[in-house]
Amino acid sequence: MTILYHFQLCPFSRRIRLALEEYGFEYELRPQNPWERRQDFLALNPSGATPVMVEGGGVVGGVYALTEFVEESVNIKGRDGGLFPDAFHERAEVRRLIAWFDEKFSAEVSAHLVHEKVVRRYLAAKQGGGAPNTASVRAAIHNIKVHLDYIGYLVERRKWLGGDQFSHADLAAAAHLSCIDYLGDVPWGHNGAAREWYARVKSRPSFRPLLADRMAGMPPPEIYADLDF
Repeated sequence: MTILYHFQLCPFSRRIRLALEEYGFEYELRPQNPWERRQDFLALNPSGATPVMVEGGGVVGGVYALTEFVEESVNIKGRDGGLFPDAFHERAEVRRLIAWFDEKFSAEVSAHLVHEKVVRRYLAAKQGGGAPNTASVRAAIHNIKVHLDYIGYLVERRKWLGGDQFSHADLAAAAHLSCIDYLGDVPWGHNGAAREWYARVKSRPSFRPLLADRMAGMPPPEIYADLDF
């Protein structure tokens, strides 16, 4: 049995979950809260970060390694591929956009909001726990508008973010946005093209497990699971 250790509001975990669902892999989810630093989990991944997969007696840690691992598994197991385009330059564009969201969007938006609004609730005061830093939250919510405009710019010129084909670029962007959407902090009225794109991704069967996610004591807004938001 393939086991995926994840944190519910970790966008990197969500991206791998989406890829596994798109390809029809069977796997078991096991929760791993980043603030707990469990020794048995650190033995699997010393960084303490999710996602981590245990499969066939081996361990694969980190979103980038897992992305390539999933793609190679698709080829080995004879499943139909598709989350990376065939053309060389198109694959490069998809990887560029993955980096945009996993690095730039994370640094400017999702990492701040998830840390301030979720993780700090579970930390002791000496670990930096407590009420959210409102300045950090305001900056992240301001920054997200720039990224929504970029998404809108791309999908007004392409069918999907990376081109005419649904790809890991769409999974990366949607995974980050879904975490912020869970917190109710995405200003969907800011850019109609970005909202329409997200509605298309959100309607895919692979997204259903994410829409069913619930953090104890932190329910999402109603629109989180609403396909017609």
